[in-house]
Amino acid sequence: MDKVEGTRFVFVTGGVLSGIGKGVVSASIAKLFQFRGYKVDMMKIDPYLNVDPGTLNPIEHGEVFVCEDVWIFEPAPGYSFPIAELDQDFGTYERFLGVNMHPSNNITSGQVYLTVILRERIGEYLGKTIQVIPHVTNEIKRRIRFAAERSNPDVMVVEVGGTVGDIEAMPFLEAIRQFRLEMPPGHTALVHVTLVPYLETVGQQKTKPTQHSVRQLQSMGLQPDVIIGRSNDYLTEDVRQKIALHCNVPVEAVVSDPDIDVIYELPLIFERQGLGRYLAKLLQLSEHKPGQHLSEWESIVSKYTHPSDTVVIAMPGKYTNMQDSYISIKEALKHAAASLGLGVKIEPIDSCKFEEDPGTIDSTLSKSDGILLTPGFGSRGVEGMIQAARYAIENDKVFLGICFGAQLFFVAFCRYVMGLSSAHSTEVDPLTPYPVVDLLPEQRGVSAKGGTMRLGAHEVFLVKGSRLHSAYGKEVVKERFRHRYHIIRKYAELGKEKGLLISATDTSGNVVNAIELSGRKWIVGVQFHPEFKSRASSPSPVYLAFLKAAHEAKRGRSGAEGQSLITV
Repeated sequence: MDKVEGTRFVFVTGGVLSGIGKGVVSASIAKLFQFRGYKVDMMKIDPYLNVDPGTLNPIEHGEVFVCEDVWIFEPAPGYSFPIAELDQDFGTYERFLGVNMHPSNNITSGQVYLTVILRERIGEYLGKTIQVIPHVTNEIKRRIRFAAERSNPDVMVVEVGGTVGDIEAMPFLEAIRQFRLEMPPGHTALVHVTLVPYLETVGQQKTKPTQHSVRQLQSMGLQPDVIIGRSNDYLTEDVRQKIALHCNVPVEAVVSDPDIDVIYELPLIFERQGLGRYLAKLLQLSEHKPGQHLSEWESIVSKYTHPSDTVVIAMPGKYTNMQDSYISIKEALKHAAASLGLGVKIEPIDSCKFEEDPGTIDSTLSKSDGILLTPGFGSRGVEGMIQAARYAIENDKVFLGICFGAQLFFVAFCRYVMGLSSAHSTEVDPLTPYPVVDLLPEQRGVSAKGGTMRLGAHEVFLVKGSRLHSAYGKEVVKERFRHRYHIIRKYAELGKEKGLLISATDTSGNVVNAIELSGRKWIVGVQFHPEFKSRASSPSPVYLAFLKAAHEAKRGRSGAEGQSLITV
């Protein structure tokens, strides 16, 4: 028997509009099967024509997530592209499931069309006229099966990006229609997530947008098995019955997805509504009652309620216009805070404002318990970020710089502590006389942008006695990277006399992976992205140490004496 035949597939589509939390819904559905002890994997279909999201602006598309592995995508013989940058929903999948997702599980229109076109060029289709059906749809189905064969899960949850009705998504929906016909009965399920808006003027939840969305799906030959209604509150019983009647599903297949403060509670909400049991029955899976996995998840969620105190973290950065630009960082902060019994208030700050009005720096940052300088690329807002780092150094403020944020922290240190007033990164100022941040050696001469950075997980060697070593409790860890530029070691060595410590390097010892200030409060900059490995069940050690230090600083300001009661 083909391995794929033993795998069940749950396809998740979205309707009415984007941004209703389809990724969280998909991860929550996968979690329901994990509660029951089934092996689960997830895929994301993104209809955009980019090969991967690596070149997309976070303000337009949200965060770019980085996987542990780098996958060599080979659309045709003689062509290959490294892929480790994925859609931000993969971060949600990892945080919910506690597993590392594989880059091949992200399918984009760009990958599909590139494969079909290149294979046509080398004559692989034997003179056939290349069409969306069957060639594009066959490639989509092949990629879905390829991912399932690689991991061989009991259940594969496949989220389809965008909204039903989008032109770009049509070939994928057609491929899913074909895929469901080709699979044995009871081996696939289709879940449709729609918006059920509440109109205050009439005091009702309205079902008409859902009805139209489902009819559009039905017009493409797809009948949903489950409809999940995203609304401000639980769907009322009459609304559930109306959706069931007009959308051709049983009432028990209409499920509420209400507004919640803690996204990790959603699987529990679905479980209480019987969705896990219903899907397991639909997919002809043996009835496994939720056990230890469920109770463990309930324990995790409970940590987010009734915090003993709240820590305020200021986040100066470039991409504050969109909530999802720093979603992994925000979630990593929440993971760390919850594990410490704390709440965290995150305050994104557009660093351009510090450039427009430098007088606001003190009044803005002094109110925070810690400063997190965010990742990014390019020159916009950079001087404001450098001034935020300067403020942390000069005021001994608990500080964490991530990737670009660590580089700009080092620029600030070189300028205002070492006296190299013109120090800069060559990314921003190629002619700086003090190129304290410069291209990695392997990046010199690289002109292509997509998939060419230092990507994926690499070993990080921690210096004994450093704050990072204390946070991890290890000498060697693996963390994920996404950068072209790095801190130049010779300048970092010059900073030793001023209290700068190189606290982590690569295997060779030549590439600086982290720096920190000794004899100060917790002030650390890391070239890697520890947020990508933070989980609801196991927070990142870096973020845990950062939040602990920020809380201790708050206690110190409020006059608390003695050691903090919180331990990592």
